[in-house]
Amino acid sequence: MRSPLIRSFSQLDSLDPDLPVVTLFSGGLDSSYLLLRLRRMGIREVHAVSVDIGEDESSGYKRQVAEALGATIHILHRRAEFAEEYVAPAIAAQAVYLGIHPVSSTLSRPLIAHSAVELARTLGAQAVLHTANRSQNTLRRLNGALTLLGYEGVFGSPYDLDPVTRDDKLAELRDAGIDLLAGRIVSGDSNLWCREFESGILDDPELHEVPEEMYTWSRPTALPGDTDTLTVTFERGLPVALDGEPLPLTMLIDRLNRRVGAYGLGRYSGLEHLDHGEKVLEIREMPAAWLLLSGYRHIESACLDAELIREKRHLEQVWTREALEGRWFGELRLAAQVFMDACAARTTGSVTWRLRSGGADTRSITVGEPLYLRDREAWEERSISAESAPFAPAAAPALATV
Repeated sequence: MRSPLIRSFSQLDSLDPDLPVVTLFSGGLDSSYLLLRLRRMGIREVHAVSVDIGEDESSGYKRQVAEALGATIHILHRRAEFAEEYVAPAIAAQAVYLGIHPVSSTLSRPLIAHSAVELARTLGAQAVLHTANRSQNTLRRLNGALTLLGYEGVFGSPYDLDPVTRDDKLAELRDAGIDLLAGRIVSGDSNLWCREFESGILDDPELHEVPEEMYTWSRPTALPGDTDTLTVTFERGLPVALDGEPLPLTMLIDRLNRRVGAYGLGRYSGLEHLDHGEKVLEIREMPAAWLLLSGYRHIESACLDAELIREKRHLEQVWTREALEGRWFGELRLAAQVFMDACAARTTGSVTWRLRSGGADTRSITVGEPLYLRDREAWEERSISAESAPFAPAAAPALATV
């Protein structure tokens, strides 16, 4: 029986040139080069899929490259779905990798894989291909999602066992008349939740410096001494309003990225493990995530019992691990999600923040059914009175009058 997993370019020779092939397409060097190779192989029907979840790259640019390489481009708009079905659960699960940085591509890969499989099944495609290599966690996340989704064709990345140098890819694309990709000094990944950079000049954890111009959301624009006060409201675990204005999650995240980022907040750097334990450096900017995750924990702490939160913190890392390892659609992640949802159902309230250069402070934590005290002295009096009541001397019976 033929293995369903594609790991090298030589395996592509087994594809039927008369049957459709779906490729994930970012508009970057690797995905453009794959389109070139498929065209050279004589695959007559190549469908390049770009899933719009709030990324930096323009649709026009992607369309130009894909069509120049003979592929049919499909730009699928999934921002709202990404926010509501992937980011929102991550907020409730406090999905932070080992306490270092909020997860991001971990959330986008299962949605991208699901979108590609839906299209592939509609087209009757024989393969779903992507371009992750073995130094990218995307490899196991996409392959894991495609496996758990039960895709019927072959799938995988030919770069897994068959890497091609950057210079060779650029040279072959130039020879084919495609010269749109030079000048990139890092590998980037972006969505409405995160902008992430890795590789290139950021390869070496012992010596890395991110050019300031690479940051977009977290580039400080507030003047010294400036402050900004904002209030985020959560209902049943979901951020629903900013400063009292109801907003869809996509818009709320976008506004927070800019308001919080104006104070230089929400930058992360950290090492993340690969499939066999080696680790690579990743740089991120996530201002909205920085504030929303912290705000959610404050509301949760005001609503939930401390022992419940302690147990939840353990299950948060289970949830995060399963998502990280490409098992978003797996049973354990889904089971952990049930627990997160039960906690979220009781997490309603608002947090007011005062933003300042380099930091933020809470000014108000308000929930409808709080576990917190607002007047400690009054509570102490009531508590002592209630505890002492059973031991108070009984009142002497009144004397009867004749």
